[in-house]
Amino acid sequence: MKYYIGIDLGGTNIAVGVVNENFEIVAKCSRKTLPERGNTAIFEDMAGASFDAVKSAGLTMDDIEWVGIGIPGSINPVTGIIEYSNNIKFEQVPITKEMESRLNKKCYIGNDANVAAYGEYVAGCGKGSTNFVAITLGTGVGSGIIIDGKIYTGSNFAGAELGHTVIHIDGEPCSCGRNGCWEAYASATGCIRQTKRAMRENPDSLLWEVCGNNESAVSARTTFDAMRKGDEVAKQVVDKYITYISEGLVNVINIFQPEKICIGGGVCNEGDTILEPIRKFVGDLRYSKNSTVQTEILRATLGNDAGIIGAALLGKLYASEN
Repeated sequence: MKYYIGIDLGGTNIAVGVVNENFEIVAKCSRKTLPERGNTAIFEDMAGASFDAVKSAGLTMDDIEWVGIGIPGSINPVTGIIEYSNNIKFEQVPITKEMESRLNKKCYIGNDANVAAYGEYVAGCGKGSTNFVAITLGTGVGSGIIIDGKIYTGSNFAGAELGHTVIHIDGEPCSCGRNGCWEAYASATGCIRQTKRAMRENPDSLLWEVCGNNESAVSARTTFDAMRKGDEVAKQVVDKYITYISEGLVNVINIFQPEKICIGGGVCNEGDTILEPIRKFVGDLRYSKNSTVQTEILRATLGNDAGIIGAALLGKLYASEN
């Protein structure tokens, strides 16, 4: 049995897993990222968590084939450098060199959203496809694109930012500096903003009751819960939110025509409540609606493990290229 280490480096947590050749996580360990500490402390904790996970799995580092790391931001897998990561305040950081010196193992790196998409492609709902897109609806809209079995990153490793395609000219402001981005409408953050706006405009709505009359307690789930209680205002918010998600997905399908698209993030815990209307909307409006082959729209299956599994398997993708 072969084993790999996958590290999902986030702005809040460092999650490490030992993954076997059957794509199963056999042990995990985590640390707080605490970005303000600086590079060295973060690298030390990444290494420490890796050693602890290996020990917990009943293995030694001699049993590990390689280490893969998923990192938010612009990541250059060829040079092994984090060119820029806003979440962790890294700029031109040679992370591969730093981690190889600590772990004495070959390390591979990639953007966290791309890595999670690769995890779903290899071990999750993307299995069996050649062209695959993963979308995560969270604080923003994360995305990863697999074309012909390889992660697509563009000429400068900054590609696949599907959340920053515009669906509404001069629309809501986005954190990227543009207005009207898909992320500003289809993210959980966008859903919360739309819910709060509806509450202010409709003081008698059940939305207020669901959140305990506390606007700061509104989550992406609030409007779905109120809709299930029969609130018409909440239903209108949900319908509009699903339209925003669907419009972006139509664009993605029209551009890439993948065999499968998966949608992840907490919003997708709503299951068919959200997926069925999305499938109908997209089915009616995609350019390829008359084609014999249609893109499947699926719910992501690996959850938070996608980043660990995808990172652990990066060696399978990049080792043959080096």
